Amino acid sequence: MDNRASQPSDVPSEQLPARRSPATGTVDLALQILEHLAHRSQSASLGAITKEFWVSKATIYRHLQALVQQGFVHQDEATGNYEVGIKLVVLGEAARGRFDIVRAGRDELIALRDKTQQAATVCGMVQGSPVVLDLIQGHTVIEFGTRPGTRLVLDESAHGKVWLAFSSGAPIERALARARDGNLVQEIAKVRRRGWATAPNEVIDGVNALAAPVFDHAARMIGSIAIVGATQFIPPEPGRAQVEAVVGAARRISRALGWKDNNSVFRRSGDRFAAENASNETNR
Repeated sequence: MDNRASQPSDVPSEQLPARRSPATGTVDLALQILEHLAHRSQSASLGAITKEFWVSKATIYRHLQALVQQGFVHQDEATGNYEVGIKLVVLGEAARGRFDIVRAGRDELIALRDKTQQAATVCGMVQGSPVVLDLIQGHTVIEFGTRPGTRLVLDESAHGKVWLAFSSGAPIERALARARDGNLVQEIAKVRRRGWATAPNEVIDGVNALAAPVFDHAARMIGSIAIVGATQFIPPEPGRAQVEAVVGAARRISRALGWKDNNSVFRRSGDRFAAENASNETNR
């Protein structure tokens, strides 16, 4: 008997594993199912999907069939497994394309990856948090699981520190007000002087990132780019070549967005880097 052709019998919800919180309505559950499928690396069976929710197999089945009919989910004819449909992919690309920094920065991000060999990312501020909009995997043996849509913590990531240093708005002010740690306040001031930020071992142990801000035609920060790699490749104090590669890419993306080359963050970052290194050598 073809199990795909018949609707499964209802299973009491209390007998199902409770991994995801109950949805507040039909639309909520459908969106949670879509999100679950989007983050999977491969298709999933009805049973595997049901294990992630606090509802019956029959309920999950009905939602999946509705999503299949609308093209948001695809069901494999051979296995009966489910995965995201082409319609969701098209909508996702259309939505991502609305972020100018993604369009303007894609080629620069690839070039930055090729120059440094490290993974390259671009972030935007979405609902008060830096969110990864694009990721280009590096040429090293390490591959990062960070996906577009990943939210980062403002005070615990290189992207976030750049936003704290060069952006404004209620979320930024609240984050700075909560920063009771004097070391963070000093670090943000240092990021403003340098024009770039790092976060060794803060997001993931053994991993560092080097980020710089991106500005628009009005000199407002609208994004950030970074290289990400193991601390053996991106040390806590990156070398000048890596700094110039990231800052240079951020400068070119900013120009493509209409920014005029009169921002001291970019014009003087190399001088500051040289001056700080000279000072460090003198103090040794």
